[in-house]
Amino acid sequence: MHENFKRYVECLHPSFERLMEMLPVKVSTLPKDLPDKCVYLFSEGEQTLYVGRTRRLRQRLGQHSTPGARHNHAVFAFRLARETTGRLKADDSVAGSRPSLCADPEFSKAFSRAKSRVRNMDLRYVEETDSLPQALLEIYVSVVLRTKHNDFDTH
Repeated sequence: MHENFKRYVECLHPSFERLMEMLPVKVSTLPKDLPDKCVYLFSEGEQTLYVGRTRRLRQRLGQHSTPGARHNHAVFAFRLARETTGRLKADDSVAGSRPSLCADPEFSKAFSRAKSRVRNMDLRYVEETDSLPQALLEIYVSVVLRTKHNDFDTH
């Protein structure tokens, strides 16, 4: 392994351990002194569900969970709604598009419930100010915990 990359890799597990050692909070009970640049983890009980990264943690968490959040911001909730409704795969047709799904009453209701569910999930986060280690840590956490709602497909 190249030394430049190895330096980044060696920092991943200690950051992962700090993330997992954090006592979980809820989106509704975030501390005032929240860091901005973070990797964050949503879970329910022992089940880890989704890891993400951001430059503005408080704003990003709101995008995941506020009732008015749209499909392009509440990506995790959108995935949960897909799972609930059985519409698991993206569809290139107009009828299967994200806006079309959101206009469907059944899906829209599932999406609203999913955003509420996310608001009530356990949340952990660890500060990571540099974007490259942040991206690597997001992938590392997802692989180690096998977060079910992460994928790294391109759009």
